Amino acid sequence: MTIDTAAITKIARLASIEITDAEKEHYARELSGILQWIEQLSEVNTDNVPQLSSVSEITLPRRRDEVTDGHTREAILANAPASEYGCFVVPKVIE
Repeated sequence: MTIDTAAITKIARLASIEITDAEKEHYARELSGILQWIEQLSEVNTDNVPQLSSVSEITLPRRRDEVTDGHTREAILANAPASEYGCFVVPKVIE
């Protein structure tokens, strides 16, 4: 599969990127080369290859899935310029 400059122009317009005509030629060659590599990869037989989710057999430690408030309300409110009833006091925005 090859990409021409018209496709590059459309991609640049969709991405809101300004590119010159020389850059369009360059990107058309680069993207065509990338697509050729992808086509080569699709020819590889992977029928007997197991799926790989990680390169190492490490299982990550997991915490219990519990809903909490963080137990740090006082520490957080200590940084606020003003607080009342366990909440931040902010200026009135809507009248």
